[in-house]
Amino acid sequence: MNKVKIKSREADKTRWSILKAAFQEIQRNGFRSTGINDILANTDVTKGAFYHHFSTKNELGHALVLEILTWMVDEIWLKPLEKFDNPIDGIQKIITAIKMDNASIALGCPLNNMAVEMAGVDDDFRERIRTVYDRWIEGYALALKKGQLDRKVTEDVDAEEAAAFIVSAMAGCRGVAKAYQNRKSLLKSINQLNRYLETLRA
Repeated sequence: MNKVKIKSREADKTRWSILKAAFQEIQRNGFRSTGINDILANTDVTKGAFYHHFSTKNELGHALVLEILTWMVDEIWLKPLEKFDNPIDGIQKIITAIKMDNASIALGCPLNNMAVEMAGVDDDFRERIRTVYDRWIEGYALALKKGQLDRKVTEDVDAEEAAAFIVSAMAGCRGVAKAYQNRKSLLKSINQLNRYLETLRA
C-alpha cells in the first residue's frame, strides 16, 4: 500500500513538473510555437513519461488551462479578496500588486494570451478558457454583491456586468503593457481602472 502511495506521489510530482515547465515555455513563446521537446528540455522528464501523463500536446494544453491557470486565478485574483470587508479595496490592492509585477509587462496575462491564441481556432480550448474566465468573473460578482448587501458597493450597479468589465480590463491592461513593453502604458490603464472602481463605492 505504501509503495502504491509513493508511486502515486511521484507520478503527481512528474505531472506537475511537466505542467510548470509547459506554462513557462508557452507563456514566453505561445502554445503553437512550443514543442514537446522544448518543454522537456526544462525538466528531467523523459518523452515516455510525458506521454504517460499526456497523450497529445493539446491534452497538455487543456490541463494547463484547467489546472495551472485556474490555480493562478484563485491565488492571485480571488483569494486575496477574502481579506477585505470592502471588495473595492480588495480589487484595488490586487491591481497595485500587479502593476509592480515585471512579468505583467514582459509577458502579459497568461489566460488572455491563451485566449487570444487558441480560443478562436479550437473549440476545446475555448470551452476550457471560458470556464476559467467564468470562475474569475463569478468570484468578483459574488464579492460585489456581498459589498452591496454590506452597503459598501452602490446598489444600482449590475454586479455581473461590472465583474465582467473589471476582469476584461485587467487582462487588457496587461495585454497593452505587453505590446508597449513599458510600465508607463500599464500605469495609464490601471489608473483609469481604479477611477472606475471608485464609482462603484456606495
